[in-house]
Amino acid sequence: MSLFRVERRVPLAPEEAWRLLTDWPAHGRQVPLTRTRVLTPGPNGAGTRFTARTGVGPLSFDDPMEVVRWEPPAAGRPGTCRLEKSGRVVRGWALVEVTETPGGGSRVVWTEELTVRGVPGAFDPVLARAGQLLFGRAVDGLLRDPRGGRGRSVG
Repeated sequence: MSLFRVERRVPLAPEEAWRLLTDWPAHGRQVPLTRTRVLTPGPNGAGTRFTARTGVGPLSFDDPMEVVRWEPPAAGRPGTCRLEKSGRVVRGWALVEVTETPGGGSRVVWTEELTVRGVPGAFDPVLARAGQLLFGRAVDGLLRDPRGGRGRSVG
């Protein structure tokens, strides 16, 4: 399994960062050649299921996910969302954490562990780096401050 982590600090309130990060269809707009479809009725919460379909035509695969932990940020409490990936090609989990920072704004940490079918474990470091780059870019796009600001990488 490859493990990677993306960390950002943004000027957004934790509730706004959470809302942007858990807009599942928006993830598909941030990842190239990907569409995300929510399979369960809203609102989001534990049990929400969605599928990200990546690729073109016959070179596509589904990445089905389910929210298994849903704790939105509240006064003085960080937000935590855990996703389980159960696809035939990609398996693993993701953990999204949003914490208020002193003086305002938020710290976002996206941690993911995944296995890609058919890819030998020797390539885990390459997969981890690629995941970090791809998801870093996606998180930046999701968290783009509507006032024009951007997240700042801290790790």
